[in-house]
Amino acid sequence: MAGIDGSWDTVVKSPLGDQKAVLTVKTDGGAFSGSYVGAMGSVDISGTADGDTIKWSMNITVPMPMTLDCTATADGDSITGTVGAGAFGAFPMSGTRA
Repeated sequence: MAGIDGSWDTVVKSPLGDQKAVLTVKTDGGAFSGSYVGAMGSVDISGTADGDTIKWSMNITVPMPMTLDCTATADGDSITGTVGAGAFGAFPMSGTRA
């Protein structure tokens, strides 16, 4: 079990304002699975895990269809990362263990 395993209350600073979501992570070797649940919907996610850092892509439909490329790193009970939205740029994510 990595230090990033568990549930996280996150906030992404986007042009649409603060986007709050709960990120749930369960690592298994060099991979992870989980979910990302917020006001814009719920998405099952999976990707790579390297220590306390995870990387994944997720497809969203609200506010418009696009693929977000995400990275998050845990440090104790804090998590930081970025959410890349293609031509719209990358937005910072931060949070705390739920």
